[in-house]
Amino acid sequence: MQAKTIKKVGVILRPSTPELKKSYFILEKIFKKHNIEATIDSISGAMIGVMGMEFDLLCQNSDALVTLGGDGTLISTVRRSFKYDIPIFGVYAGTLGFLADINLTELDSFVSKLVAGECRVDERAILEATFIQNRQEVTLYAFNDIVLTRPSVSNMIHIETLVDSKPFNTYYGDGVIVSTPTGSTAYNLSAGGPVLFPLTNVFALTPICPHSLTQRPVVLPGKFTIEMKSKQDRALVIIDGQDKHELEVGESIHIQLAKKTVKLIHREEFNYFDVLKEKLNWGE
Repeated sequence: MQAKTIKKVGVILRPSTPELKKSYFILEKIFKKHNIEATIDSISGAMIGVMGMEFDLLCQNSDALVTLGGDGTLISTVRRSFKYDIPIFGVYAGTLGFLADINLTELDSFVSKLVAGECRVDERAILEATFIQNRQEVTLYAFNDIVLTRPSVSNMIHIETLVDSKPFNTYYGDGVIVSTPTGSTAYNLSAGGPVLFPLTNVFALTPICPHSLTQRPVVLPGKFTIEMKSKQDRALVIIDGQDKHELEVGESIHIQLAKKTVKLIHREEFNYFDVLKEKLNWGE
């Protein structure tokens, strides 16, 4: 899949980082050099004293989104912009990320290739979660993971899990991580879960500090829908480590891979295993 012609980009900066002002102006200048109009979102603009555009309007008026910060900034932007089906790429301010993998010093060369069509657009799975809150159905999206855990550190939690409405497992411990392939190198990996190739259509269930040694991570095909609930205690639902919601006793959360995918723009030569080697000392 090739990126369509990009004439306008929306720019989102890492929050609470006003020192990115200089980097933003460098980024804006690079895009202008290639006849691409760069517009900053209003919250980022207010942070650095620049007039910006409200986020939803920015998405509607951009051919692509660009994040300047790290993986957290890109993940947040993916979730907020998901309904607009707009491609995204990340410029990292700091160290190389798994998702934000373009350095500001490389941006000019990257944009040159971008306008020439010498890039690729990877389609990645995202989790869709549905639950009832205040008597209304709520639907949220997670690019990395959804964690069900205990609200209090003093107690363990029982999480009953069904796959396609059939009993699957009851997890007893600190909780469960439901991870996308993209998120498999995040909390999932720290909890002993598997590394999943990011372009696969699967997701992983990884118990957190299980009470039983027989509990092990499992990888499920993306066509399945899972239902999770705690019959004895309230459960805390954490979306991508950024949003928190509570489920009351007996309330369910339904999780599946969304029908649409997230579109990430990369260099043609981008290699996921090279990133693994650099970030995790893979194979050493």
